[in-house]
Amino acid sequence: MVETQQQNKPTESTEQQHNANDAGVLTSSSDVLLDTQTESGYYAEHNDELWRERESRNELKHVTGLGELQDVTEVEYRKIRLERVVLVGVWSSRETTQSQAEESLRELAALAETAGAQVVDGVLQHRAKPDAATYVGSGKAREIADIVAVNEADTIIVDADLPPSQRRALEDVTRVKVVDRTAVILDIFAQHAQSREGKAQVELAQLQYMLPRLRGWGAALSRQAGGRAAGADAGIGSRGPGETKIEMDRRVIRTRIARLRKQIAQMAPSRQVKRGSRRRTGLPTVAVVGYTNAGKSSLTNRLTGSSELVENALFATLDTAVRRAKAEDGRRYAYVDTVGFVRRLPTQLVEAFKSTLEEVAEADLIVHVVDGSHPDPFSQIDAVNDVLKDIDGVAGIPTLVVFNKADLIDEPKRERIHKLMPDAFVVSSATGEGLTALREQVESLLPRPDVEITALLPYTAGSLVNRIREFGQLHSIDYRDDGMAVVASVDDRLAAAIMDQALPDAE
Repeated sequence: MVETQQQNKPTESTEQQHNANDAGVLTSSSDVLLDTQTESGYYAEHNDELWRERESRNELKHVTGLGELQDVTEVEYRKIRLERVVLVGVWSSRETTQSQAEESLRELAALAETAGAQVVDGVLQHRAKPDAATYVGSGKAREIADIVAVNEADTIIVDADLPPSQRRALEDVTRVKVVDRTAVILDIFAQHAQSREGKAQVELAQLQYMLPRLRGWGAALSRQAGGRAAGADAGIGSRGPGETKIEMDRRVIRTRIARLRKQIAQMAPSRQVKRGSRRRTGLPTVAVVGYTNAGKSSLTNRLTGSSELVENALFATLDTAVRRAKAEDGRRYAYVDTVGFVRRLPTQLVEAFKSTLEEVAEADLIVHVVDGSHPDPFSQIDAVNDVLKDIDGVAGIPTLVVFNKADLIDEPKRERIHKLMPDAFVVSSATGEGLTALREQVESLLPRPDVEITALLPYTAGSLVNRIREFGQLHSIDYRDDGMAVVASVDDRLAAAIMDQALPDAE
């Protein structure tokens, strides 16, 4: 461990030399700026902006409140050793604010802890755009290497989607593993996937992410000659397939990707059968969507009385769960609990989970659950809406916005929510606050059967009357000597079934 720290930490003379060089650059830049301002005041404002950016770039801002684990036994392998990570982010005034950048880094810390890591430090750099070589610049990369050495960290997690070249360059300077935000999310999905389809979707996303990021060292990249290209002196056994090991790895990955896509396509009929069964019976569905860890599963449990998995962790629910509920008028409908979203959700995951997200497009109503206790819940709403835009058929579905965790919302935030979104519901799945009003509104927006029917049914058609109660509206029923006279509102399929068993009315 001591040797690693000595390798990572630059020598004192080297550090003084870098500081001197930086000081020289700043001094010369200062002279140029002063001369320019003396000659003309046209560039004064622009030069002030350059100075502020350079001053900001000269200092890494440490973000507090990271790495506060509540229970390190939640992930089984945390009992052995937690991977120690340092978070790194870059933000620009043109794209975001400092508070938004800090909140994004805190969300990355929560993702890292959910993946099974311990966050030891987090730093932000303010610059116009990321450095093309090392993302943070060579000088800041050396400072981060010092932070890694002092904290004995194993990994650096960057709050961005890093291209392979920047990741390799940052690894070369810091001498530790570097991963990006996408890799962390993919790791969490791999841990939480339970069903066969969910595991296949996660593996597909991982392979699509891995394919352009393969790398090798030494002999792994040496080309094997094909045919007679090896020459006479190479001897027997030197003539290979004519491709490098990394090319063979890419070919294997492409083959696996094609096989996974075929498997996921073969799983589609089973989902279509289940959705077709709900459509045939006229069962209305309510899709529950929202940001990860917003309390979608908890809210679904309270509304349906089920015992679905609930965990205070990001992406605890990956496999779609369907739970039935009963309206006040006796009709049946179903809640569909879907996977949670997150800012900058990897495109590989959106593509892989499109089959799961199809459940949203098939729903009659969307309940958009928001974490009301979050410092900026409206940014989470925007992130979810960005994902929903990519799903065909969602635009015309009515949507209810529900701010959950009302027991953790203070009065000023309640007033702000009511002012900005007066039609939204503020509820608490923990205390039950606001759930009655939400349930009534959900049931009022469910599609109503549009076929009015009056028929005389035999007493042997009791199961058909029960279907009317569950999937339609039974306005009246009169038990007569010759049968049951019913007046109901039903859909087309149920109306056809009623007419098949109807008796001629003697009255």
